[in-house]
Amino acid sequence: MLLCIDCGNTNTVFSIWDGEKFLSHWRTSTEHQRTADQYYVWISTLMNFQKIDVKITEAIISSTVPRVVFNLRVLCNRYFDCRPIVVGKPECALPVDVRVDEGTRVGPDRLVNTVAGFDLFGGDLIIVDFGTATTFDVADKDGAYIGGAIAPGVNLSLEALHQAAAALPHIDITMPNQVIGKNTVDCMQAGVFWGYIGLIREICTRIKAEHGRPMKVIATGGLATLFSQGDALFDEFEDTLTMHGLTVIHKYNKDLGNL
Repeated sequence: MLLCIDCGNTNTVFSIWDGEKFLSHWRTSTEHQRTADQYYVWISTLMNFQKIDVKITEAIISSTVPRVVFNLRVLCNRYFDCRPIVVGKPECALPVDVRVDEGTRVGPDRLVNTVAGFDLFGGDLIIVDFGTATTFDVADKDGAYIGGAIAPGVNLSLEALHQAAAALPHIDITMPNQVIGKNTVDCMQAGVFWGYIGLIREICTRIKAEHGRPMKVIATGGLATLFSQGDALFDEFEDTLTMHGLTVIHKYNKDLGNL
């Protein structure tokens, strides 16, 4: 069984892949001080609770937070007796090219999403990922990663409003009934929701014009379904896009004999 770990700035997701399907997905907050022992107690408890009786023999990690990788490596080595492959490290080959400025480091999550998008939907893609940041990643016709755009994440924007303006409360994002708010909360929700609708549409429109070919827009991340209510922004929605990409990369490296 393959353990897939996607560590983002806010949350870390663990999934078990049996070669055909995911048995489960678990999410925890990303904390660099969490030890391998704590990870194992948490995972084994969830596996027992869900009656998942399997042996993990392989692992792959994608992390945008370098400080957590050490303890995740220790988790795999100590408790699952396997050496994890880490996306972004020299020993981890990718099934697609990366065509960016020399010396540029691309976040591993963006590369994994590109691999997954190309595997599922083919080339000429815009992949919009609603995470701590809202990222736009572009896959060329052959699946190569050729760049993208980064905007502040939705929740990050809400938190900044709350912290910088004393009179503005902390709110949850939702689709407002109307654009003209009649109270502070409605005004904030309208500004953030419709502001991000405009941001997504404008960036995607400009990417398509610059790319010069028809493109599909693929959305992932928890808020993608919310923003799809406001307009026809996306062609496809894939909640487990990153996890799928990890399985593709793992298989690619296994076939190459890197594992």
